[in-house]
Amino acid sequence: MYPPAQKRRRGPASFIIAIIVAGALIVGLRVLFSGTDAGGSASSGGSSGSEGSSTGRTACGGDGVTLNVVASSEKAAVLSTIADAYNAREAGGRCAEVVVTSKASGDAMQALARGWDTRRDGLKPDVWTPASAGWVSLLQQRVAGTDRPSPVPADNPTIATSPLVIAMPEPMADALGWPSKKIGWTQILDLANDPKGWAKYGHPEWGPFRLGKTNPNYSTSGLNATIGAYFAATGLSGDLTKQDVANAKTRKFISGMERSIVHYGDISLTFLSNLQRADDSGTAMSYISAVTIEEKSVWDYNQGNPSGDPKTLGQHAKPKIPLVAIYPSEGTLLSDHPYAELAGLDPAKKATADDFLTYLRSEGGREFAKYAFRSFDGKAGDLITAENGLDPAQPATTLSVPAPAVLDEILKSWGELRKPANVLMVVDTSGSMGADVPDTGKSKLDLAKQAAINALSQFGPNDKVGLWTFSLNQDGAKDYRELVPLKKIAENELTDRIGDLIPNGGTGLHDTALASYQNVMSRRSDDTINAVVLLTDGKNEDNNSISLDDLLPDLDTEAGQDTVRLFTIAYGADADLDVLKRISQTTDAAAYDSREPGSIDRVFTAVISNF
Repeated sequence: MYPPAQKRRRGPASFIIAIIVAGALIVGLRVLFSGTDAGGSASSGGSSGSEGSSTGRTACGGDGVTLNVVASSEKAAVLSTIADAYNAREAGGRCAEVVVTSKASGDAMQALARGWDTRRDGLKPDVWTPASAGWVSLLQQRVAGTDRPSPVPADNPTIATSPLVIAMPEPMADALGWPSKKIGWTQILDLANDPKGWAKYGHPEWGPFRLGKTNPNYSTSGLNATIGAYFAATGLSGDLTKQDVANAKTRKFISGMERSIVHYGDISLTFLSNLQRADDSGTAMSYISAVTIEEKSVWDYNQGNPSGDPKTLGQHAKPKIPLVAIYPSEGTLLSDHPYAELAGLDPAKKATADDFLTYLRSEGGREFAKYAFRSFDGKAGDLITAENGLDPAQPATTLSVPAPAVLDEILKSWGELRKPANVLMVVDTSGSMGADVPDTGKSKLDLAKQAAINALSQFGPNDKVGLWTFSLNQDGAKDYRELVPLKKIAENELTDRIGDLIPNGGTGLHDTALASYQNVMSRRSDDTINAVVLLTDGKNEDNNSISLDDLLPDLDTEAGQDTVRLFTIAYGADADLDVLKRISQTTDAAAYDSREPGSIDRVFTAVISNF
């Protein structure tokens, strides 16, 4: 057992808090942590893949037609660059302007399925371009049982492609026999389940096999990896059925694969950004063994630009240990980036949407190729080379997205078989949380409580969840108080305790972060994801607490050791995002940006998707 964090009197802070990074919200993600189809609410190295328009609406003055395009985050920045070059062209006799907003494919699908709410979901699209047609299939499935028609067609043109790959640090791939040996999900499963771990291949120093895979409910790389694993489990390359998904052998295969997961998440950039920092410190081989991402994200990472944002290309050195792409021998899926025009566009927007599509598949195709996307018809460009860790002759087998009902069954099955989690939720109840949020009739704490309650449905029957609050002097001299210990969720207990929270006092951030981390560490299990989710709207106000300089080493573990990941949420304009990022990065987690309080529902959903 770890002892509770003890207060240590320190002098004035030894550093000045850096400028709070700008960035918009997710989930478009994420990073912040965003990249391979995320949602973009999390924050790591300052790159943004979160919601935000690509350009101001000035190209056409007041007489033009504005087309709102909601795009998956791994291509949103490139699409914005293309839109900037396109804007002010004439389409249908009017000046045309395209505004690109980044949003996770799964998040956008759910928003469209329930009916787009601009307050919650952001700018409503005229065109939706997720990373995969699988999201369109899921949207069709979601609205099939309602009295509403689908807001987008079932079949849509493609604007770019990129196959899903299993990305590995090159020495690890070499140890498995890459590139001459065929490697697939079956070999990954064998390694994941071998108690010797990498010692089986002569490298005990690499520890157990650790897989990074995003949550298939939100991220395309996670969705495609999950579909690919179900195909591999059945030995099929097409015509997957519900019976195949429910087969006991299939479920055993998937369950075994999920046991090697580090954690999930709304965006794979979380893994890539953490890997980049590990590479910088010489510990890349100890952080993660593989991560499922799009092929183009391997190129991004190897350029030192894991976010894939053209604006940040060249700002960081290339990694010392590059990634290489393993194309699963059983076959893989393509992210086919469909271009779906929403139903009911007026003639002017329809003309602009059609014209922009034509532009994307001609001039825009060259811009996509500059960032390692394949063309809309699947042709590999000049960057898809062995020197870049990629193979233009692969994939040998391309899998098709299953029928909507089967795809829905896969997600339900995955929800039952995914790796369980131990998660301690830690909520700031300082006095500032009682401040009113304009135009809502609610306080910051009211909105945070509702978001936390809404997110509870994401936990499964095998998860353990606890609840703490913190401000100052909550439990004697402690800044934190345990309301519900880590345990399987009892019906309504967490909901009731969250609903009873009231604001009072200052913010005791540092001692609370350490104590919550130590609490979960003392209860951690190798068979679970072990994490803390800490939400705060301020900065540390306890002058007698541990300093940040002393806190961070206490949260750090030796390279390769399993740890507790401390995910943080910067809530409201006064939240210290820079400090929260440092705390989360130290534990190989992610910081999420909810400095616009109205975004907290989406952000909380993105955070809980890590489990």
